[in-house]
Amino acid sequence: MEWRFGPHCWHFGRGEPVRIMGIVNVTPDSFSDGGRYAGADAAIAHARALSLAGADIVDVGGESTRPGAEPVAADEECARVVPVVSALRDATVPVSIDTSKAAVAHAALSAGACIVNDVTALGDASMAAVVAEARAGLVLMHMRGTPATMQLGDLATHDIVGDVVEFLERRLAFAVGAGIDADRVALDPGICFGKTLEQNLALLRGLPRLAALGRPLVLGVSRKSFLGALTGRPVEGRDAATTAAHALLAAAGAHVLRVHDVAATSDALRVARALAPNGVWGAA
Repeated sequence: MEWRFGPHCWHFGRGEPVRIMGIVNVTPDSFSDGGRYAGADAAIAHARALSLAGADIVDVGGESTRPGAEPVAADEECARVVPVVSALRDATVPVSIDTSKAAVAHAALSAGACIVNDVTALGDASMAAVVAEARAGLVLMHMRGTPATMQLGDLATHDIVGDVVEFLERRLAFAVGAGIDADRVALDPGICFGKTLEQNLALLRGLPRLAALGRPLVLGVSRKSFLGALTGRPVEGRDAATTAAHALLAAAGAHVLRVHDVAATSDALRVARALAPNGVWGAA
């Protein structure tokens, strides 16, 4: 199994290291660090620090997708992220653009990004063509509704894992049909994007069913609300729970972990790998 993007080609085999995607929120209102890196200079410095701390990818976003978040106009989103992406063009790690807008993706890819992380799984009718033309990597994520509505209404389902598998399978087929190479696509079940606590846990326990789709799995659990529900801790107190979850999920088959605290995750993965019996550990 491999995931290709731009000039890079990563192979995910049994025992291969799990990759770390460091989060760079160029936003005033993200749930964890909103406003801390809203300025371009702060965001660029943060991205470089994440790379030095062990990030394999930096994921730059200019629109919050926290529950209840309102959309940002494409020109404002571009103004936030393009200077950051452009400044990271010479970075030693690939840059991902976290956006659901084709116009923003096109601008960021032109500025040097090589992955599009799309929480709407190509919901913008023009996004597939942008990704295909750039031969960029792509992350397809499952979400019910929009960030503004995803935790509202009836979230009941008899099989959340089956629902997510079916959705991602359909969107993967759509992407391939639109000219995107399957080996450039990774899949994200969208933890906390329109799910209950029990559904989030079911998805994380059900990674083998998701892995059966044959594409690398990207997981974003860092500091999220389900960890708060389990521990009773606020966002700023969830790093220990996050690190524990990362080590367990890596051993369970995750390929890419999207994280805030790169150094802690990097350390946890090194220790977990060293303690693994017979050296067998990580994404299969």
